[in-house]
Amino acid sequence: MLLKSKRFVDMKDKKKIPLLFSLKKLAGLLHPFRLVLVVCVMAMIVSIAFTIVTPLIFAKVIDLILDGSLRSIMNTGGIDFVMLKNLLLLCALLYIVSAVVSSIQAWLLTGIANKIGQNLRNQINEKLNRLPMSYFDEHSHGDTLALIINDVNAITTGLNQGVPQLFVGTLTIIGVLIIMLMTDWMMTLVTLAILPLSAFLLPLIITRSQANFRRLQEDIGQTSGVTNEVLSGHFIVKSCNREEKTIEDFERMNQKLHRTARSSLFYSGLIMPFMLFAMNCGYILLCVVGGFCTVLGRITVGEIQAFMQYSMLLTQPLGQIAGLAGVIQQMFASVERIAVLMESPEEIPDNNRLPTILVTEGEVRFENVRFGYVPEQTVIHHFSLTVKQGQKVAIVGPTGAGKTTLVKLLMRFYDVNGGKIMVDGYDIRDYPRTTLRNRFGMVLQETWLYNDTVRDNIRYGCDAATDDDIISAAKNAYADNFIRTWPNGYDLILSEGANNISQGQKQLLTIARALLPNPKILILDEATSAVDTHTEVLIQRAMNNLMRGRTCFIIAHRLSTIRDADVILVMRNGDIIETGNHKELLAKNGFYTDLYNSQFDIERDDTIVQAE
Repeated sequence: MLLKSKRFVDMKDKKKIPLLFSLKKLAGLLHPFRLVLVVCVMAMIVSIAFTIVTPLIFAKVIDLILDGSLRSIMNTGGIDFVMLKNLLLLCALLYIVSAVVSSIQAWLLTGIANKIGQNLRNQINEKLNRLPMSYFDEHSHGDTLALIINDVNAITTGLNQGVPQLFVGTLTIIGVLIIMLMTDWMMTLVTLAILPLSAFLLPLIITRSQANFRRLQEDIGQTSGVTNEVLSGHFIVKSCNREEKTIEDFERMNQKLHRTARSSLFYSGLIMPFMLFAMNCGYILLCVVGGFCTVLGRITVGEIQAFMQYSMLLTQPLGQIAGLAGVIQQMFASVERIAVLMESPEEIPDNNRLPTILVTEGEVRFENVRFGYVPEQTVIHHFSLTVKQGQKVAIVGPTGAGKTTLVKLLMRFYDVNGGKIMVDGYDIRDYPRTTLRNRFGMVLQETWLYNDTVRDNIRYGCDAATDDDIISAAKNAYADNFIRTWPNGYDLILSEGANNISQGQKQLLTIARALLPNPKILILDEATSAVDTHTEVLIQRAMNNLMRGRTCFIIAHRLSTIRDADVILVMRNGDIIETGNHKELLAKNGFYTDLYNSQFDIERDDTIVQAE
């Protein structure tokens, strides 16, 4: 990893993050391109050298013209046009070579910046796939998306524009100072007289501006996150008449972003006017002092002109750097944000003790499992259970009881804090995650289909499946008939969010996807809500096909659908408080009975209301 370091940086205390941190990370990004960078530096040096030498040649041109004109007036000679022509040709040649070399250097740096952007996007994508689920619980999708797009673009823009100008400007300043000191030390001191003020004020402005640009990048990420949430749930926003509230919330966040951006640009915008003021002051001093020195015979008129050019070459890089201060600081802020992502703790690595063992039976055993999303807040306490091959286990309980948490532990989205989970007699932490998850099938209430063909959506996660396998899975899921009625059938392109098909059809496609790899263990979240009666029957039939001969964990929301489960686990506050089948639990007249009766009363009331 180019941005990976040994030390984790906590971005919660952003004031403690030094600029040196960003510089080290930036150096890490550039390190793989060091040979090309050497060529670029050599090209910069050649271009800068030719640019610095040119004012001296122009000084000779001016002095040659003045001396020749005086000799012509005094009838003692004239202008040496041969020498004048040679000097002008030399200047033209130096300018042409400098322009060509600069173009080559710019082309190489553009390639480096684009390649770094490509590498960063790949690294971020790979990193996101190695992060634990807890990271995504704590960070919005919009902010993560902003890292991939906005922050990477800020870095490539800074490398393409800001860093080269900074380096060229620094070399130019050093070269100009050397030439000026060699020409006349007194005029050099006059030129530098204004720089102490710049050296005092510029760091203050840049430091303040850097903090604002860091906040700007964070506000951009937050605004992207809110926008992504609203756009993905626009149907709910409209159905709940929340358009005005959504607009107000967005305007408030947009106003905050506006204030941060205005503050950032204000401070970075102060630099350029200040540098222009300093440059104009320097011109005035040069004209006054240079005039006196010429009268005294200390320097020539051509040398005054050379110092005027050198004054511009000295202050122009500072002005350019000042003008690009916003770009550079935004780049540093983005480097910090991406570096923190790259250093975020990853999932515990697989120990690969069982690289060739596959789940062939489907027996699951929980042994004294203890877990909390935060170590000091346990949500599952000393949970134990044995599930035999082919059994249907329903998990019921009120919201927050730990039903979904139990499934996340089974899939190793999280690791247990204590105890262990065994599959076919082996601790699931001994399986490679890919091996373990390949033996599970999941059908969730929230369907997920992506923008591609129906065929590829069913094949998702099972690339080796043939077209015959896909069609067979679709038939078993009762999806083949309606798929063939669509334009292009299995090659129909689903829109983003699959909004061009019905909710029931989405669910049947996800069942077909779960059937395709022939998993031994299933995790089912009730999927028959919010669909019509006919589709509900099809979904139930498809799920019966899916569950046949497989170990099933069913998160039940409607208790009437799990009456035939082999085992029903009643959970409350992370513990199993009742166990048994439907009849046994009703006979206990306990918590399950209260849940069932309350739900039955609600369903009965709904039926009466619909009838009325």
